[in-house]
This record gives sequence, structure tokens and C-alpha cells, in this order.
Amino acid sequence: MLEGLVVGIDHVGVCIPEMEPAAELWSGLLGLAVAHRECVDAQRTEAAFVDPPGGGTTLELVSPMSGNPGLERFLEKRGPGLHHVAFAVTDIGESLARLRQAGVALIDEAPRPGARGHLVAFLHPRAAGGVLVELVQRSKGRS
Repeated sequence: MLEGLVVGIDHVGVCIPEMEPAAELWSGLLGLAVAHRECVDAQRTEAAFVDPPGGGTTLELVSPMSGNPGLERFLEKRGPGLHHVAFAVTDIGESLARLRQAGVALIDEAPRPGARGHLVAFLHPRAAGGVLVELVQRSKGRS
């Protein structure tokens, strides 16, 4: 029914309380490259994307900016750690419509601006066995 929805893994998100110590661990101590870093005002987050050498799955380090109750609550309840798995889709609007029609619980009914100029939407964790799932429609010309 939902065949062909996902075209690949975009990234795995790790929630951290502060960006600097985590970025230093991942890049300085482990030698991984921070490929992109930005503040995503629409989501009240700071994000850094860490690429492993030789390719592979990107890690997104995500830290709450002031006024982000969702990530602040996550850190209070669970502490730093794995936050979400993000899948790439070609058409996020169509993907959300198909998921909605299939009765999948959504956090976002419509796509919203995300990091790297991409469009994103989240599925409710109860729809995916307790895992927060992010859908990502990559903007043209950006990875």
C-alpha cells in the first residue's frame, strides 16, 4: 500500500543539551567532519550534520534553542541520546497524504521548513513502534 514512499535514509538524529561539547566530541575526538551547521529558527533548534569518512549515514546533532519545549522535555525525560530516524522521500506532500489515508498518526499534517533548506514532517512515535520518524524532502541541489 505504501510501497515506494521512502527512497533512503537521510540521517539519524541525536538530541544533545549543548552543541559545542558534542560537536567537539564527534569532530575533534572521533575525527568526523561537521559538514553543515545552522540554527533552524522555525524549529527553535541548532543542528550540526556529521558525516562519517567514506560516506554512510549522516548524524544530525540537534540541540534546543530557548523556546523549544519538545526537545527540552525530551532531554528532561530521557537525557541526551537517539532522538529520531529520518527518511528521504521525493514528494513529502504526497507521502503525508498517503500516510494520513492509511491512518498513520502524524505530528505534522503539512511539511515545514527544516535544516539545509529541506522540507520536513514528523510521524508520531506511536505510529512507528515508539520511534520518532522524520520525513525529509531534499531541496534541489542540496544534500
